[in-house]
Amino acid sequence: MVACGTDIIQMAAALCKMADLSALIRMSCGKRQPRIALKPNLLGPIPASEGATTHPQAAEGVISYLREQGFEDIVMMESSWVGDRTEDSLLVTGFGALCERLNVPFFDLQKDSAVTVDCAGMMLKICRKALEADFLINLPVAKGHCQTGMTCALKNLKGCIPASEKRRFHRMGLHEPIGHLSAGLKQGFILADAICPDLMFEDGGNPVPLNRLVCAVDPVLLDAYVCGKLGLDPAQVPYIRIAEECGAGSSDLLAASVTMLREDWQNKEARYLEEADSVDTWRNEADCALSVKEMVSDVDSCSACYGTLIPVLHKLEAEGLSFAPGEKLCIGQGWRGMSGAIGIGTCTSGFACSLPGCPPDAAAMERFLRERMASSDQRRGCATT
Repeated sequence: MVACGTDIIQMAAALCKMADLSALIRMSCGKRQPRIALKPNLLGPIPASEGATTHPQAAEGVISYLREQGFEDIVMMESSWVGDRTEDSLLVTGFGALCERLNVPFFDLQKDSAVTVDCAGMMLKICRKALEADFLINLPVAKGHCQTGMTCALKNLKGCIPASEKRRFHRMGLHEPIGHLSAGLKQGFILADAICPDLMFEDGGNPVPLNRLVCAVDPVLLDAYVCGKLGLDPAQVPYIRIAEECGAGSSDLLAASVTMLREDWQNKEARYLEEADSVDTWRNEADCALSVKEMVSDVDSCSACYGTLIPVLHKLEAEGLSFAPGEKLCIGQGWRGMSGAIGIGTCTSGFACSLPGCPPDAAAMERFLRERMASSDQRRGCATT
């Protein structure tokens, strides 16, 4: 189901009602008062208006609906990405104020213990609080991602694993563990935020006003749908296929139907790709290609580091700056203990020119790269100020 409009609270509540979320929860849990956990995307201290984090109004609409239906044990949980504190994200995104105003407990999963779970043959560590929930409502942002192409329901569960496991996911190549994670941590309902997502970068900065919320019970199907809206073939995002093979859902869009809710709150049934959405794609496919990636040699980098770097490089490239022919910028855990010319982050500390930080902030990256790019033709020395 897709809701289009500007009243995010009403849109979220309307989608929950149309999906009969109350019946879904009671049928799934078999309890009078199950513990319902909401998991937004609060990757860092970035306001939702930047296109990276979940709008708190979406969560408020869900909570309002749940309480009207008599559910009382409602909690919120999340962990920001490596390098940022969840407390800071709560403050900047408004989720801290929301939880306080609505009296909803918040669990910072950065401070939680973890349990090793067999996820369809892959042993993964999952935060205990996430596993203890009777029903998980996923509140991802449907947006672009500079490493995986897109992120929505499946990848948002990465916020339910400890920081050490997040780093291991990147060493494993992201797609395999993300796909398997869906088998060990079940999400009962997904409400994806497509109000103003950044369609290229996961950490925002280029929001596109779409004014949409999308809900589903199948995370694989939802991610496949979002792929189409981002101009991607689901086959370009391997974790969708892997999650499907692990039994998390189906990516068969031709068998799917879409219900559209307009601002007048009338609904319309439509088969997928038959006028289901007035916008065929949320971005032009040509926008997906980032030539700046050709400047980078990435080996198992974390999202926080790589996701900060790519927009900076994109900005500098637009200004006409580039490295000397054959010169590559190295980033990622795979460069630990190795030497090279120029690198970003603590993992490249052995390089001749390395910007320290885990991760370095965007301003530091820009200063460092401006100096290095400007010096490429002049063969200057290294500067890390």
